[in-house]
Amino acid sequence: MPVLLLFFLFVVVPIAELYVIIQVGQAIGIVPTLVLLLADGFLGAALARSQGRAAWRRFNEALAAKRVPAKEAYDGAAIVFGGALLLSPGFITDVLGLSLLLPPTRALLRRALMRTARTVGPARGAFFVFDRVGGRQPGSGPTVPPRAPTQAPREYDVEGSAREIPDDAPELDPGRDRDPDA
Repeated sequence: MPVLLLFFLFVVVPIAELYVIIQVGQAIGIVPTLVLLLADGFLGAALARSQGRAAWRRFNEALAAKRVPAKEAYDGAAIVFGGALLLSPGFITDVLGLSLLLPPTRALLRRALMRTARTVGPARGAFFVFDRVGGRQPGSGPTVPPRAPTQAPREYDVEGSAREIPDDAPELDPGRDRDPDA
């Protein structure tokens, strides 16, 4: 299976991309085709940047609310992958990349992935889908109980100080107090 996937990614997709680029070039001309490919690369990078910032903000908000940022992590990964597809030359990868960058289509793809994860994942033991600490989504496998804190959080900061000891300072006697000011 991995060999077939690699063959598809490195042989079939580039041939299909070349075919589509040639067909578009014959329909509208070579210069407009090249301008279109460059423009969608720049616009895709700008869209990936804005969507990435929004996803990063939502990720941090989820962490601040003490929620597991599963949706936000998926969105971030989809945005990175979509941006990479938009930067690669070709119209097929641009359509796929755009579908990963636009929030409505990204949400549809996320739901399809979650549905697949719920049906295939537990049967094969591939992965579990957790929606909160100590919880699970139906059909995602065994429940993991929430962890008890190992120790109480500290209500203070630990601070320290240091001072430089010159190279020509006498060796400190191990039996003597090391702090001359004390």
